[in-house]
Amino acid sequence: MSAQMDELIGIMREMLKWTKFAGAKEVRNVLTATLDSEQKRLIYNLSDGNNGLVQIAQTADVNTETVRRYWLYWSRQGIVDAIKVQGGQRYKKSFDLEDFGIPVPQPKAKKQNTDESTQEVSK
Repeated sequence: MSAQMDELIGIMREMLKWTKFAGAKEVRNVLTATLDSEQKRLIYNLSDGNNGLVQIAQTADVNTETVRRYWLYWSRQGIVDAIKVQGGQRYKKSFDLEDFGIPVPQPKAKKQNTDESTQEVSK
C-alpha cells in the first residue's frame, strides 16, 4: 500500500505543478488589474497574516477603513484568505507579487516634525 500511496502523491504533485503553470497568467492578470496602485500593492504585500489592520494602515499611511475595504474586496476576488486571530480576523495574501514579476513598493519614510528637529539643534 505504501508504494501505491507514493505513486499517488507523485501524480498529485505533477498535477499541482501543471495546474499552477496553467493558472499563472490568469493570476498575474487578476493581481495587476486589482492591485492597480502602489498603495494597494504595498497593503497587499504587508497582508502576510502577521501584520494587523492598524500596523498595515500606519505603515501604508492610510486609515484602517481603507485596509478593511481592500481586504474585503480582495477576499471576494480570491487573492487573500481570512485567518482567525485573537482580536477577530485578518487577511493573508494568497500570492507573492515578486513571483509574478509585480514590483512591491517600499513604505515611504515618515517626515519628521521640523519644529522638533530645530529645537534639538538649538539646544
